[in-house]
Amino acid sequence: MSNFRQGLPQLSGDLYLTDAGIETDLIFNHGIEIREFAAHTLLPDEAGREALANYLRGYLSLAKEYDAGLVLDSQTWKAHMHWAGDLGASEQELHEANKDAIALIAELRDEFANNSKPIVLNGVIGPRGDAYAPEAAVAAGESEAYHARQINWLAETEVDMITALTFTQSDEAIGVVRAAKSADLPVVISFTVETDGKLPTGQPLDEAIRAVDDATESYAAYFMVNCAHPDHFFHVLGDEDWARRIHGLRCNASRLSHAELDECEELDDGDPQELAGQYKSITKTMPWLNVFGGCCGSDLRHVSKIAAAVSDR
Repeated sequence: MSNFRQGLPQLSGDLYLTDAGIETDLIFNHGIEIREFAAHTLLPDEAGREALANYLRGYLSLAKEYDAGLVLDSQTWKAHMHWAGDLGASEQELHEANKDAIALIAELRDEFANNSKPIVLNGVIGPRGDAYAPEAAVAAGESEAYHARQINWLAETEVDMITALTFTQSDEAIGVVRAAKSADLPVVISFTVETDGKLPTGQPLDEAIRAVDDATESYAAYFMVNCAHPDHFFHVLGDEDWARRIHGLRCNASRLSHAELDECEELDDGDPQELAGQYKSITKTMPWLNVFGGCCGSDLRHVSKIAAAVSDR
C-alpha cells in the first residue's frame, strides 16, 4: 500500500538520497544492454530484474548507513506511449510495465523495512520526446491529457509520489502537475538545463519554476534540477523565493553538454570527490536543499561521496 501520499516525509527537511544514473551505470559499468535506454525493458527478464534490484539495494544500504531517507525510483522514465513504437510495445504492455516497476520497488522497500528513515516509492515519468533536445513544443493542455494516462496507471499502484524527471519545457511540466493533482498524487518537477543554466527551450530556470507554480497554484511538492553538471547552473541559484522551491539535485558527473553526451561512446564519470564538494558548496548557498542523488555518468561511488559531504549540512 501507499504510505506517504497524504504527506511526503522529505518535506520535513531531513536528509534524503536518491539513486544515480541507472542506465549509464548498468550499460557502461556492468555491461548490461538496455533496449532504447528504457530500463523497464529489463523487468521481464530474471537476470535483468535482479540487476535492477541489486543496483537499487546499493542505495537502500547507503541510506541506512547515513540514517537518511530514500526516494526510491521506479524504472518507468520511458514507459509511456511516446516510445511505444520504438519499443514495439502495446499500451497494455506499457501499463503492465508501470505496475511491475512499482511492484519491484515495493518489494525492496519491504526488504529494507529496518531502515531507520522512510523509503518513499517514486513513480518516474519522462518528457514526451528527447530529454536532451525537445522535438516540439508541448502545450499545457496537451501535456495534461497525454501524461494523465501514465499518471493514472501509477495511481493504481502503491506509489507514494511521482517525479517528472529531466523535463525541458515549463508548459509540459504544467500539464503533468495538473494531471497529478487530478489523480490526487504528490508530484515533483525536475528540470534539466543546458550549460548556460537555462532550459533547452532557452527559458531561464527561475521563469520556468514561476510559470509552473503560477499555473497550478503551487501544487508541486517541490522542484529539482537533474541531468546537468553543477557548473552549468550554480551561477543562477541564490536565496530567492523561486530558488527556495528547489529541494533536490541529481547532477551529471560529466561537464559535457547534452549534445556532447549524446555523441559519447565512452562513459565520462567525472570526479566523485569533486562533485561531492560542489554539492556541499551549493548547500551553503541553499541550506534548504535536502534531496540528493546523481544522474548520467554517476553511480553509487558518487552518491556515497555526496552523502558524506552533505550529511552534516
